[in-house]
Amino acid sequence: MNTDDINARLVSRFGVEAEAWLTDVPTLAARLAAQWGMVLGELFGSGASSVVLRCVWPDGTPAVLKLSPDRELVTAQVEMHRIFAASGRVPVVLAADADAGAMVLEEIRPGTLAEDMPRSSLPEQWGELLAALHAVPPPAGWPRDLRGRCEEAFARIGRRLAEPVIGGRIDQRTWQRAIQRCEKLLGTQGNPVLLHGDLHLGNVLDGGPGRGLIAIDPKACVGDPCFDAVDYVLAGAGEEGVAARCHRVAVACGLDEGRLSAWSRVIAPMSVIAHLTYGGPEAVIDELLALTR
Repeated sequence: MNTDDINARLVSRFGVEAEAWLTDVPTLAARLAAQWGMVLGELFGSGASSVVLRCVWPDGTPAVLKLSPDRELVTAQVEMHRIFAASGRVPVVLAADADAGAMVLEEIRPGTLAEDMPRSSLPEQWGELLAALHAVPPPAGWPRDLRGRCEEAFARIGRRLAEPVIGGRIDQRTWQRAIQRCEKLLGTQGNPVLLHGDLHLGNVLDGGPGRGLIAIDPKACVGDPCFDAVDYVLAGAGEEGVAARCHRVAVACGLDEGRLSAWSRVIAPMSVIAHLTYGGPEAVIDELLALTR
């Protein structure tokens, strides 16, 4: 695991203060291990907002310790995991410490990322995953909805248009067009469900024959069920193509293909920014840019 990469991701999200936090991670992890009686293992992974280490729970259960400088995010994720627990499609929460910005989750095995699984059967498995997640009723008074999720994403990611590499490919007109398309879809949601809210191929793991696909890192919100399939659809760029994948995913998941396609045009510019950031293939970027027009 490249710790420089972890540092870059955290600083990009939280600012330079994240560097000091990252320096204290070994001490924090050791304290939590002593507190919960678990055995720490190797660095397992890192997203844009957390550091994850393998560990073994006192009863021998393989687990992962997730740490983040954003304590409110961890608290929210613990709550979201527990809400989706009835679906059987999220990791079980073994422990949490809100003040430390920490939680321990069961480790999903074999844990293969969805993006590395056989493509032939994945749409049907995705459909089963969505059916299980979306069958969970939203808690009464749940404060997060898809409108808020989209507004936050457009505001946060939109700031990057000021970067020459990004602004040279996506201008303000394109960005505003995506926002207008999003507003139209948000205004015509028929039967909103409790969404995972960030269901891309890197947030879905193979739980084995007994469990199927398992979703991690939920950002639960209430809204259009198509939203939980749009990142998977956009990942068809450079492969079978976004249009072809959209059709197959819509059929497999029982979704409105027209709305799913419309959502792909909304999220496409965000996907372009991700590919520009991490050196994605030009052919993929070009296909995604075509969707933004």
